[in-house]
Amino acid sequence: MDIDGDGEARQVQVRFVTKLPQSYKVQQASISIPANLTRFGLSALINNLLLTTDEDWTTEPFDFLIDGELVRMSLEEFLLAKGISAEKVLEIEYIKAVAPRKQEEPSLHDDWVSALDGSSDGYILTGCYDGFGRIWKAGGICTHVLDGHSAPVTSVCNLMPKADTIVDQVVATGSKDKTLRLWKFGEEDPIDQPKKITSVKILRGHTCAVQSISGKPSGDMVCSGSWDCTINLWNTSANDTDDSVSVKKRKKGGQDEEALSEGEALTTLVGHTQCVSSVVWPQHETIYSGSWDHSIRRWDVETGKDTFNMSCGKAINCLSIGGESSALIAAGGSDPVLRVWDPRKPGTLSPIFQFSSHNSWISSCKWHDKSWYHLVSASFDGKVMLWDLRTAWPLAVIDSHGDKVLCADWWKGDSVISGGADSKLCISSGVPVL
Repeated sequence: MDIDGDGEARQVQVRFVTKLPQSYKVQQASISIPANLTRFGLSALINNLLLTTDEDWTTEPFDFLIDGELVRMSLEEFLLAKGISAEKVLEIEYIKAVAPRKQEEPSLHDDWVSALDGSSDGYILTGCYDGFGRIWKAGGICTHVLDGHSAPVTSVCNLMPKADTIVDQVVATGSKDKTLRLWKFGEEDPIDQPKKITSVKILRGHTCAVQSISGKPSGDMVCSGSWDCTINLWNTSANDTDDSVSVKKRKKGGQDEEALSEGEALTTLVGHTQCVSSVVWPQHETIYSGSWDHSIRRWDVETGKDTFNMSCGKAINCLSIGGESSALIAAGGSDPVLRVWDPRKPGTLSPIFQFSSHNSWISSCKWHDKSWYHLVSASFDGKVMLWDLRTAWPLAVIDSHGDKVLCADWWKGDSVISGGADSKLCISSGVPVL
């Protein structure tokens, strides 16, 4: 067949394959289909084929891969663009389309939702410009209010619970009040109304606002990036005394509260010349940082030296480590482009991927922790976008905020959560990444 020929709708011989469960499989015999079909037409075709073998089949959207690349144009255009012969049988793999199936009821805050962490399946941790952190069991259900900061909360992170305190969850928050605070709460606490809790440890040492924090994988340390251009490393145990400078008993309503210990930094990493806007601690011995000085650095925790220093040409707002072998760097900043680098490739500082569908600065980005291909981004343009490295177009655009989106993350593996200047925590669920 010559797809450049004239006449009626051109046909192409295809065979559909999938790695999805048996109930999603169609017969693998080759069939002839119109070459002008797009992914939407292909999806309708797969659903019709499945309906012929299962009359109870419920229609759902699919995406399609040819030679490992997602199809985002008609088959005819794709074959021409990639120089693929239409004379042979074309093998097309179909997968579930990665897009939200449901928008949950938004969770309202009293000010900008500036930070969140969805790494725990049991709850969502948020930070707000009203100075409070909050724990949410689900959309609209706030179980705990973290009360202690005297300025907006800029960053939050979950820390792994200790083995001997399985019930207790430990989380950290960073604030414009120049401090970090550690908080402990029990997941079994009643949820009739939010429980206000105070911090168990306060970490002082930065001379300017704390902008970003990240926990060590083991949970026993946390690092923080600040407007004072430094990165501090802290011990997260409330009981250790090697970093404690004082222990106080606070009185409230005439009764003693739990002791609040104060800690000072164990190590300070120096090198950035402007605000350290994003820090990530993906491996025990390695910290990554992004800064408004246009650089992304990788630090050796033991020596305190940077082992990788890359100039990006733009102020960096956000950073995420993931993808293939958890080695790729995704970052966004003071332009609408989400960029991905592979630091393992010697001799080049050029991004291996660039995604340009946003219309304003990128405020947040995050790899999916179980996929080499998928990541989410948020922008001041009010949009949250889902990406797959196998296509330059966004898989989905989530337009659930009425103002700038300030933070985004994955939750439970199949939901996207985001917070914004509209004071909302939004949950988009039913995103079948895996």
